[in-house]
Parts: sequence; C-alpha cells; structure tokens
Amino acid sequence: MIPSNSDSISVIDLHKKFGDFVAVNKISFSVKKGEIFGFLGANGSGKSTTIRMLCGIITPTSGGGTVAGHDIMTQAEEIKQSIGYMSQKFSLYEDLTPFENLRFYLGVYNIPQSQWRERIDWVLNMTRLQNERDRKTRELPQGWRQRLALGCSLLHKPDILFLDEPTSGVDPVTRRHFWNFIRQLADSGMTIFVTTHYMDEARFCERIVMINAGNIVAAGTPAEIIAGACPGIPDADLQDAFIKLMKRQEN
Repeated sequence: MIPSNSDSISVIDLHKKFGDFVAVNKISFSVKKGEIFGFLGANGSGKSTTIRMLCGIITPTSGGGTVAGHDIMTQAEEIKQSIGYMSQKFSLYEDLTPFENLRFYLGVYNIPQSQWRERIDWVLNMTRLQNERDRKTRELPQGWRQRLALGCSLLHKPDILFLDEPTSGVDPVTRRHFWNFIRQLADSGMTIFVTTHYMDEARFCERIVMINAGNIVAAGTPAEIIAGACPGIPDADLQDAFIKLMKRQEN
C-alpha cells in the first residue's frame, strides 16, 4: 500500500506485541481526508492498541505509517499536536468546572493566551454547555461530560479526531445527538477515526475495517461488508455480518 496525498492516515504491516502476545498482527489500511472511518471489533480485538499506536501513545513493534503526514515510529510528539483524542474512559478533572478543564487543556496544547477566550466560547457553544461552565464537572450528566471531553479534544482544531468508544455508557438519544455532531465535523473537513462495538453506530461510517484477535477480517463500506458476509440475505445488517465474519475466522 502506497500512501496517497488524499490520505490522512496510512499504515503498512502495523504490528504490536506485548511479550509473546500479539495484540495487532501486521495490519494495513488507509483513511481519507475528511472521512468518517470506523474501526470495529469486540473488546480485546486490538482496536484500542491500534488507536494508541496511531496517536503516538505507544510505539509499534514493527511496520510503519503516517498520521497527518507524520511518521508513527519517529514523530509521536508531532502527531499529538495534529490530532484530537477522546478515550473511552472519561479523562477530565471532575473537581474542576468545564471552564477550568478547558483552560487546562488550552495550556496543554500550547494555544496562545490571546486565543483562549475565543476557543473557550467556541467549545462551550458548540457543546451546548455555556450555561454549565461554572458547575463542577462531576455534577454533570454522563452525556454532558462526554460532550465536554469531546470539546477539550477539539480546542486546538486538529486535522484528525480519534474517538475510542466515544458513546460507551450513554443513552441512545445522546448517542444520536453525538453522531449528528460528528457528521458536522466531517462536513467541515475534519477526518474522524472512531472505534466502536455498536454495530448500529457503524452504519454512520463511510468506510469500515473490522478487526478480530489483531487481524483485519473485513474492509469496505458498510454495504460492501454486509453483501460480502451475508450474500442472498436482503435484510442483513452489520450485526449479522459481524457475527458471520467472527464465526468464519474462528472456524
């Protein structure tokens, strides 16, 4: 696979071992600029390990690739400045207010103080938290805290947004609103890389890679994956395709 100028992310033979355990087994794929890209798999499939390598949090054992034009083996710090990352576990300071959390992350991202007021107002308005700016974060409902975490990851206006199980633990209505917002970000030109195990959410992705036990088992648009895994079943969905693909690999 040769990286294209239209790719935000490109990896070739990406491999990660922890001792003798192979977490990610020489996978290759690319993500186009401005695309909503889904990375699907069950818990323990290698999703989070892959996203942590792409975000410069851990170093691959072997293989290579680029994220936002930076080498994943040698330019981890440059990658971190070019991306936004929202982990599946809430990672903000619950004793601080939304305003104070945003101030903290503005410093982390080295954003000039002259831009702080504009960035804070932009995020609070975008996440509909302006009226909650001075409330303790721990007092916010789960869905609102997720919105705040997303807002913090967008403060520096990154080229690529990584979302690792972003709607885990939130209700269906909040999940729908969350995805509407993600669509707006992609329409503005931002690349979205999302991991999820909710198959109903995956249909919002333009392309998908499915992974199991560290190996890619399917890649393509949702329609292509369903047609390939469930031929002749007109009412099949991604959940059906996922189950068939997992069973096929086990056999």
